[in-house]
Amino acid sequence: MSSGVAVNAGCLEAFQELKLGTKGAERYKYIIFGLNSTFTEIEVVTKETQTSYESFLKDLPEDECRWAVYDVDFTKDGGKRNKLAFISWTPDNAPVKRKMVHASSTDALRRSLVGIAVEIQGTDYSEVAHETILEKASRGH
Repeated sequence: MSSGVAVNAGCLEAFQELKLGTKGAERYKYIIFGLNSTFTEIEVVTKETQTSYESFLKDLPEDECRWAVYDVDFTKDGGKRNKLAFISWTPDNAPVKRKMVHASSTDALRRSLVGIAVEIQGTDYSEVAHETILEKASRGH
């Protein structure tokens, strides 16, 4: 917690639900986290079940920093696989203070999410494109 920002217990609960959830319609596909209005805590902003990657991208604001965990499904060597990707979203349009607190708080959130296989940092949508996520997830699996 180098920034002094705490990780809300709801973040860990939502992550465990995504990670351990049963295969089915109610399983989370992604969770988006953000700073609260006073910059003191990281909280869940959005939890979504089965949805498209395009919907996920629409939930990443153009001018606000976010963190996300996305359950990446892919096929490799004839088998279906999945990995959890941690995305740190810091768009160029975000306010400087938010970017600074976001950057110094990322490690606290990331360390609390056990089971992440892929890490991605994005400042624009091309850096978090579906192809980028798939390519990183399918490496070495």
